[in-house]
Amino acid sequence: MLAPFLIMLREGLEAALIVGIIAGYLRQTGRREWLPAIWVGVFLAVAMSLFAGAAIQLVSAGFPQKMQELFEALIGLVAVAVLVGMVFWMRRAARSIRAELHANIDEALAYKGSAGTWALIGIVFLAVAREGLESVFFLLAIFQQSQDSAAPIGALLGLIGAVGAGWGIYAGALRLDLRRFFRWTGVFILLVAAGLLAGSVRALHEAGLWNGLQGRVFDLSRTLPESSPLGTVLSGLLGYREAPTLGEALVWGIFLAVTLVLFPRPPPEALPARPQTAAPK
Repeated sequence: MLAPFLIMLREGLEAALIVGIIAGYLRQTGRREWLPAIWVGVFLAVAMSLFAGAAIQLVSAGFPQKMQELFEALIGLVAVAVLVGMVFWMRRAARSIRAELHANIDEALAYKGSAGTWALIGIVFLAVAREGLESVFFLLAIFQQSQDSAAPIGALLGLIGAVGAGWGIYAGALRLDLRRFFRWTGVFILLVAAGLLAGSVRALHEAGLWNGLQGRVFDLSRTLPESSPLGTVLSGLLGYREAPTLGEALVWGIFLAVTLVLFPRPPPEALPARPQTAAPK
């Protein structure tokens, strides 16, 4: 429950911040008449994300068992790629996203008539739809690999929390250290991604496409089974398995060793410029 809650809280807050930046800029520049276009863009993006998720679920339901395992592996791999891309993108873009959005709004509203309205709707739609589609892949992967029956409730609560936090930030009633929030949730999401990656390796084996490194690293089925309360929580959070194979353990460890070393480093734009040395005379 906690993993989908935090993922949807982060994804929803990213979308809410973007919408809040756009709405705040329109209000500050005396263009309130354009505000309804924002909600049109949000509605279209949410509808498209829900439709995409339902379509993927309906299509996959008719697959045979082997194909379903392959589909689960592919969804997990896509989710991992998007999770990592999202975490590192936000680290790099956080400083410039406001200025870029303001420039895009000014450019869109430079069009006359309905063209400006549709351009603004398009900006909001693309921003929110990106977060929505990311959430679809995350939730599909987590629901397929986790035994936590409360995961959908956690996702819904995370989304509600994100909407409330976004509104509080927009109205000035809530102050949140966004830099620290995205840093720590980024570390948590990388841990979740590592579990999804290990689960994808297991699904590839069950689909008959990966049969290497199948030796058991350990077996905690009696000490800490996945069906226990703590095992269920760890499974939902970190992709815990009571008896992981060597292949699953390797991809989990290598993934975290790489991403948790690279993530704390400042992005290239934030690195200080190298001091100039005087040319020899």
